[in-house]
Amino acid sequence: MATDSNPSEALPQGDIEAIQRLNDAYQSLRAELGKVIVGQDEIIEQMMMCLLTGSHGILEGVPGLAKTLMVSTLAQCMKLDFVRIQFTPDLMPADITGTEVIQEDKTTGQRAFKFLPGPIFANVVLADEINRTPPKTQAALLEAMQERQVSVGGERYPMKSPFFVLATQNPVEQEGTYPLPEAQQDRFMFKVLISYPKWDEEFDVIRRTTTDQVADVSPVTGGEAMLELQRVVKRIPVADHVIGYAMRIVRATRVHDGDVPDFVSDYLSWGAGPRACQYLVLGGKARAAIRGQSHVSTDDIAAVTKPVLRHRIVTNFNADAEGLTPDKLIDRLLEHVPAHENAITAGAETGSMIQS
Repeated sequence: MATDSNPSEALPQGDIEAIQRLNDAYQSLRAELGKVIVGQDEIIEQMMMCLLTGSHGILEGVPGLAKTLMVSTLAQCMKLDFVRIQFTPDLMPADITGTEVIQEDKTTGQRAFKFLPGPIFANVVLADEINRTPPKTQAALLEAMQERQVSVGGERYPMKSPFFVLATQNPVEQEGTYPLPEAQQDRFMFKVLISYPKWDEEFDVIRRTTTDQVADVSPVTGGEAMLELQRVVKRIPVADHVIGYAMRIVRATRVHDGDVPDFVSDYLSWGAGPRACQYLVLGGKARAAIRGQSHVSTDDIAAVTKPVLRHRIVTNFNADAEGLTPDKLIDRLLEHVPAHENAITAGAETGSMIQS
């Protein structure tokens, strides 16, 4: 797929320099994480994309793949507060968001309610095995993610900034779980799949973790710097035809619209909504910024299509019977949808720029 070129003058010089600093910080971050985490470059990159866009992610993998260690080390490298919440069937919403208690003033004897914040009030929250807790507790977490606040006793308590939730799921053990509905999964920008390590990576993991040596990780950046980088990422310009490419990919999954590829009609029961288009463009911006680019290409959109769409498209019985996973169907979709189109909309100029 050809890389698109846009004039870097669309961004102020200060933002271009900030993107370069972001790229340098990312390389330093990878070096620090490499002291603890072996491999997983793509996983770490996708987690950083979520952070840089102020979004959240689902991490799916079997136990023992260092999901908790990866997230906690990432928070440590960025000097952010980290909390791990183990989701269980008896976990209540107040166990996450916090609760009010009655407190007595010793000088006056008067009693008043005082809010005790829950573990959700952290910069980086690991919601471990989110599908093990009932929907009521899941909803409390998702409300905090969406609204960036918690409402208790008629009062609103804002979350810290930056605020990043990474929810993990075990794809193997499904007995006694409460799978997230598709509408709630849509609130997560990415669904990231973690596979078993390669031979040399697993060899290195075993060699490192069976000694008494502990790696010393140094901070690379801070919370305020991360907020500024988030603002810079959102200011990266996107050409009309790149937005059009993202839209054509998503609209081609909508079975009920009628004008979709035959394999989509055969194997999907439901397609992705407008939020998928937004996350494709935001993900493309973050990927470009990580690579030190001041514009978004169709390559960037294609690269984030799987983590954006795999939890937003619903396969039917035909796909399950033939062993066609969402990722396999997304591969076919990328082959079917062209990266360029002569006209995006009537009267639109392909080369014009949109800055958000």
